[in-house]
Amino acid sequence: MNTTVRSLGWLGTGRMGAAMAGRLIDAGERVCVWNRTASKTGPLVARGARAVERITDLGGCDIVFVMVAAPGDLEQVVCGQDGLLSGDRRPGTIVDCSTVSAAASAGVRSAADAAGVGFLAAPVSGNPHVVAEGGACIVASGPAEVFREVKPVLEEIAKVAVYAGEDEQSRLVKLCTNLYLGMMVQALVEVTSLAEKGGTDRAAFLEFLGGTVLGSDWVRKRTGDLVRRDWTPTFTTGLLRKDFDLGLDAARALEVPMPVGATVYQLIQAAIGTGLRDEDFLSLYDLQARGAALGEQPGPRRPSVPPRPGTRHTPKE
Repeated sequence: MNTTVRSLGWLGTGRMGAAMAGRLIDAGERVCVWNRTASKTGPLVARGARAVERITDLGGCDIVFVMVAAPGDLEQVVCGQDGLLSGDRRPGTIVDCSTVSAAASAGVRSAADAAGVGFLAAPVSGNPHVVAEGGACIVASGPAEVFREVKPVLEEIAKVAVYAGEDEQSRLVKLCTNLYLGMMVQALVEVTSLAEKGGTDRAAFLEFLGGTVLGSDWVRKRTGDLVRRDWTPTFTTGLLRKDFDLGLDAARALEVPMPVGATVYQLIQAAIGTGLRDEDFLSLYDLQARGAALGEQPGPRRPSVPPRPGTRHTPKE
């Protein structure tokens, strides 16, 4: 339980932002929250947060966390006409936990520096269920002294907070993680469909795989969803494509060949083209199953009742 007196702001209370802010509230922190759709702050207010009407109302906070969907959103909420840096009072430090490009991050960092505000890039790995259970991981980059100041708060959100360097290294680390995640899922659905086409029950194959040295905690926890073809989103196919766009752009800029990643990108695009944009990215199985002529592919499925907390786990926001 936190005993340090400090004021925290949270900007962006979607699925990930709400889970992360909830961790801080549960740790005893004083948290003010803002979201473009104000009603989404309601559950956090019920847990003890205070909602504010304008982004600039967060200006008096010691630390303001940001969790938004895209680079343009980050630039708008920090540097825009009514953004964090536009008010008479400004936060001491901005910690951005979004998954954005290094270029967008560097631009916002420059604006924060010019305004005398600390800036830490701190993207997070873990979906809302993982975050709520304390299993998330954060990788951060920026001035070392800013990281040292913020690290105790990061560790209230995540099980580990790793420092990656003085600049935008954390952005690329997060994109590399999500590139690997997409490649891993495509490999999983390929071998699963092959076993099925040869006559093995999908559940039996995944149970066996989960028990081998190749099995991971993530595979075991997502087995039920894959068996049921339950694509209730934890991390959508559309968001995965956004991260592949950013990651492959970085690979081109750094002259790093990514043949597997480039192929998986086209499969993600094909899945979106067949209507799976807003489904969980595990729905790549449906595209693979169609290609393997497995049948039984009437479309994505979602449960009629919400699943119990903690039953879905991906390493993403």
